[in-house]
Amino acid sequence: MVQAIKADAGSQNTGNNGKRSDQEMMKERFAKLLLGEDMSGGGKGVSSALALSNAITNTAASVFGEIKRLEPMAPERRARWRKEIDWLLSVTDHIVELVPSKQTAKDGTPMEIMVTRKRSDLQMNIPALRKLDGMLIDCLDSSKDQNEFYYPSKDDGAQKGKNSRKDDKWWIPTPQVPPNGLSESSRKWLQAQKDAVNQVLKAAMAINAQVLAEMEIPESYIESLPKNGRATLGDSIYKSITDEYFDPDYFLSSMGLSSEHKIVELKNKIEASVVIWKRKMIYKNEKSSWSKAVSMEKREIFEDRAETILLIIKHRYPGVPQSSLDISKIQYNKDVGHAVLESYSRIIESLAYTVLSRIEDVIQADAATQGTRASKKKSYSLKEAPNAKDANASMTLWDFMDWEKLDKGEANAKKGAKDRSAKDRDAKLLSKPPSLVITTSKKTSYLENLAGSKSPTARH
Repeated sequence: MVQAIKADAGSQNTGNNGKRSDQEMMKERFAKLLLGEDMSGGGKGVSSALALSNAITNTAASVFGEIKRLEPMAPERRARWRKEIDWLLSVTDHIVELVPSKQTAKDGTPMEIMVTRKRSDLQMNIPALRKLDGMLIDCLDSSKDQNEFYYPSKDDGAQKGKNSRKDDKWWIPTPQVPPNGLSESSRKWLQAQKDAVNQVLKAAMAINAQVLAEMEIPESYIESLPKNGRATLGDSIYKSITDEYFDPDYFLSSMGLSSEHKIVELKNKIEASVVIWKRKMIYKNEKSSWSKAVSMEKREIFEDRAETILLIIKHRYPGVPQSSLDISKIQYNKDVGHAVLESYSRIIESLAYTVLSRIEDVIQADAATQGTRASKKKSYSLKEAPNAKDANASMTLWDFMDWEKLDKGEANAKKGAKDRSAKDRDAKLLSKPPSLVITTSKKTSYLENLAGSKSPTARH
């Protein structure tokens, strides 16, 4: 089959410049997808869903790479992205579902028949993701009219030393702004772009979370889990989540999430505990190792608290790698439609986060310039102020009278203020701070909270 496709592709006209035609490239791409990325034909390829997911991810990586600057895309790269993503998304046009439809026969008799229609989740989300995709590219293209900030080249000796970043991404250049900072119009443009990209990020996150939630949990992942949440979380985390008083913000601040590794590790533990508690509630009336110990009401509370933690982690750290559960779902997923939606929303989410980071770089550079100007103004005002000798020279004998009384009064006032502050501090220590109690009077989904509203894919 591969040889036949390659022979057919080789017979196509490649043009006068020797470049392969679009039809030839498309045939080769789909031949690789049909064989599950195993071009040897040995039958060792992955599923079609995973092959398509990998193709979308790899195409985005090869076209966009790592965006290091807030600048327009090259026209050839933009055209390549549009062409190749259209090829891969065209698969969803043939994923259909049967729906009832009313028709009238020739004799006028009404009847109901089943007709095919594009699957509802794809019909809703593919156009939405295309729009989000276009908004990000338009944001990059709109930066061509901005000439107030720039990125120094590596050979620019005058800017050497200014291009050092304080974070771990030292290879990303630091933007430079004018000495007086950006103009008001440029600041408004940056803020508008930041707000738009932030909305794109939230929408892509909501769609991606909805699709992952609809994917089935692989049996291999379930078999690798222990039989209770305590063993997954550890005694310390389990005690914090199951305590009578629970504050998710305080919980996360006590976890010491100083690196991506720690964030992903905590996310893996929380997600595993949610899966365990849900299975325990499923097998509540059966004799199984999944249905013991804690009551149903408490498990619902623990699950709600865990999903609250996951929600905060998702919003607070949008750029962290995928969890073990997400990777397992993508790897064993057989639904081609879910694979397309998940991979496409994931790359848009990643691209939006990167563009947002580049916008933040320019805003921080402008803020640093404003801070430098303010410190210079302060130093100038200190230089212009009269010194102590000039001030003392202008004082008279009357100015030195009754200073001892003033000093005593000031000392007594300070002592009284110190006593009052000590009493206030003791009162705060003795009083117990209010704690947040998570209740389950109304069950709210983690996905409904993710972007402030439900994902467009609400099929159920």
